[in-house]
Amino acid sequence: MTTLAGRTLFITGGSRGIGLAIALRAARDGANVVIAAKTVLPHSTLKGTIHTAAAEIEAAGGRALALALDVRDADAIVAAVSRAADHFGGIDICVNNASAIGLSSSLDIEVKRFDLIQQINMRGTFLVSRACVPYLRRSSNAHVLTLSPPLTMRADWFAQHLPYTISKYGMSMVTLGMAKEFGNDGIAFNSLWPRTTIATAAVEFALGGEALMRRSRTPEIMADAACVIFKRAARQYTGNFALDEDVLREEGMTDFDHYRYDRNETLETDIFVERLTPAP
Repeated sequence: MTTLAGRTLFITGGSRGIGLAIALRAARDGANVVIAAKTVLPHSTLKGTIHTAAAEIEAAGGRALALALDVRDADAIVAAVSRAADHFGGIDICVNNASAIGLSSSLDIEVKRFDLIQQINMRGTFLVSRACVPYLRRSSNAHVLTLSPPLTMRADWFAQHLPYTISKYGMSMVTLGMAKEFGNDGIAFNSLWPRTTIATAAVEFALGGEALMRRSRTPEIMADAACVIFKRAARQYTGNFALDEDVLREEGMTDFDHYRYDRNETLETDIFVERLTPAP
């Protein structure tokens, strides 16, 4: 498959950041994009709503449907997926992008925050993926892509921020299990994670501020890698835990400078990624 024209994507949490970047990249191919996220009204500090995202998608050449959705609400997920499929005549691609972050230690994290992270990340990914399966079974090249890390069981990564690590690895375990469970249905389940930190609101406001933003790549690298995966044969490419840079290298890309937020800064390797060599 060389284009995503006419394909329908259901993206959670896509009003900004990586989710929006994936939506816009697919839209440039002429895809239909469903933005299912919580932000309906403008936020005091964060840019973008489901409605501004939809406008950008249509300006980029795609068709858009904006749906208000909290992925903690199981019934709302089923309703949103059904509405999306009715609107565009099916669903071909599900992107589990919605995620909550919190790098507190085991003793410092509040129980409410712990529950929120698990409900949005692991539980939300499971429920959205499950809701999309009946529609994906009808697609000629169905993909579920979850933004979660490789399942490298390093105790130090768990110890640094155990609640968050559990939640993100839980997302990856959904990929691992459903890739096998639905393999005979021709639905690909893969996870994608960035080699470096990505310049998003999470990095700016929750991790390292402007200094870390400058050491990051832009969300477009994740979007380009995601769309490469979407075009691969679902029955042959499933059950993988890929890094954005590796996916693009497999397509022949060797120069990644255009993805740098600040070309004068050294890139920061993302969490859950082995720091064997400095990021190029």
